[in-house]
Amino acid sequence: MNETQQDPYANNGDVNAMPNVGRPGKRVFIETYGCQMNLADSELMGGILSQEGYTAAQSLEESDVILINTCAVREKAEERVFGRLSHLLRLKNENPELILGVTGCMANHLKESITKRAPYVDLVVGPDAYRRLPGLLVDAQNEEVDPLIDVKLDKREVYDGLKPVRTPGISAWISVQRGCDKFCTFCVVPFTRGRERGVPPEDILAQCHDIAERGYKEVTLLGQTVNSYVWEDWDFADLLAAIAKIDGLDRIRFTSPYPTDFKTKLLETMAEYDNICNYLHLPAQSGSDDVLERMKRMYTRQQFDDLVGEIRTIVPDMAMSTDIIVGFPGETDEDYEKTLDLMRKTRFDFGYLFKYSERSLTAAARGIPDDIPEEVKVERLSKLIALQEDISREIFQGRVGTTQQVMVIGDSRRDDTQLCGRTDDFKMTVFDKPDYELKPGDLVDVVVETATSHTLIGRVA
Repeated sequence: MNETQQDPYANNGDVNAMPNVGRPGKRVFIETYGCQMNLADSELMGGILSQEGYTAAQSLEESDVILINTCAVREKAEERVFGRLSHLLRLKNENPELILGVTGCMANHLKESITKRAPYVDLVVGPDAYRRLPGLLVDAQNEEVDPLIDVKLDKREVYDGLKPVRTPGISAWISVQRGCDKFCTFCVVPFTRGRERGVPPEDILAQCHDIAERGYKEVTLLGQTVNSYVWEDWDFADLLAAIAKIDGLDRIRFTSPYPTDFKTKLLETMAEYDNICNYLHLPAQSGSDDVLERMKRMYTRQQFDDLVGEIRTIVPDMAMSTDIIVGFPGETDEDYEKTLDLMRKTRFDFGYLFKYSERSLTAAARGIPDDIPEEVKVERLSKLIALQEDISREIFQGRVGTTQQVMVIGDSRRDDTQLCGRTDDFKMTVFDKPDYELKPGDLVDVVVETATSHTLIGRVA
């Protein structure tokens, strides 16, 4: 799938999740590619290695170990990683003792391709092998076997009892669930992250208390189908309510829910607590029942429409985004028009829109021929993007004249006389600095004076 709008949670490298603490030892640099789950896993690896005396490298050049934590969902991300590995070969040539490893979903998905295209990689580690990472690094340094590969999936591994090293800031990510049981025909995740399993609630709550005590203001709960979370007699609504009662967490988000796993109880919980954000990422993938059936999604268009109606009845001001794939095998012009109809009727605040590309291991790759010409995919995607841009522009401009509560992130990237932050419903907001200090994590009321299709622009009320 080809990304057309930057995922606000995504990371694309240059993030070192190792701490500047620990006993003197090997220096590690972890680069993260892909989604927020990958960032959470990098923080987890950082915590595991910190306990073994590894410390943070301040640059790639001074590293003893470089780990590239990868994503396999999108082909574009994989090619970016191979390009990065090629670039890092220079460091291997300069320092033969340097250990270069590939971790994460791509390690599971393309372990053979990695060893062929990048034979200088020393270590290939899957998402369920991070507890074994310190020993693997020792073996990689001492063994003649090249590379070491550990990609075995573990249906019990949820990394409970471990303490991640958090990326500094105001926002923290906590994985409450690993793996996926849905097996959509286009998706490789169940093959790279294994079957669905929940993290014990006591472990999740302990992490939430810890981040609140350390000054984080916002937490995002992560799971491939996060609202299907279950642990004994706990469901996701129970977990969300317990977290909402923790002092200091001003905003609670979660991603990504699956449409058929929504319960009225969860929506009522969202409506009950002010610190649970009024924003949902709700993947639709298509507006056509025929395409949804071939995708092996577990809902019809009518069921999706009914869910949207229930959401907006219980939480009227809920903002929503979505994922859409165009050009899925067998998609007719009529199927595509039904997707456009879905977008017009639902009016998502923004969307992550892709044209289909085949992923190995998936059911679609094994048995559904990719029969849509590339030029048709491109045309359909372009039209869909234009429609969503128009809808987003109308929604964002509808906020002009209103006052929005914004959580400050920091200086605007484009103008250091301005600050930026996000509203409760996840809209980026830029505003002039007031004549008093605002720091990241502060909540401030902003009067919206103008807007683009992606940004609110205003002044402090």
